[in-house]
This record gives sequence, structure tokens and C-alpha cells, in this order.
Amino acid sequence: MTLRLDLRGMRCPWPALRLARALREGATAVEILADDPAAERELAAVAEAAGADILATEQVFRITRAAPVNPSFTPSR
Repeated sequence: MTLRLDLRGMRCPWPALRLARALREGATAVEILADDPAAERELAAVAEAAGADILATEQVFRITRAAPVNPSFTPSR
């Protein structure tokens, strides 16, 4: 099941923080609608830190991961 988050209107770092929380809580697929110009870079950094793959198409970002994320996962900057 895919978790869908509409984060349009939120400025970074909020979309990245919401993604990190979703991954910590066990989401294996997350679809994010985000319109902040920095979202692609920020979401990609969180996905990479969590060992997840990201597919970005315009304002839609799909993040998937195969293995669980350590509950203490905190993205590094």
C-alpha cells in the first residue's frame, strides 16, 4: 500500500521531515506531492540516507524501499 502525502504549500525542510517520519514508521512506498523548489533535492537526500529509491516527475515524488529503516534513522545534512 502506498502512503500519499499532499505537502503542497509546505516549504523545506517540512516535506523532508514528513518523509523521514513516514519511513521511520514503516512505510515502504510513499507518494508525495510537493511544490517547493528545494523539495526534489531534500527528498532525494532523505531517501538516499534511508536506502530508498526515489522517482521524481514534476511535483510528484515516489519513494520506495525494500528493507526496514532503523527507528533511530535521522537524515544527515
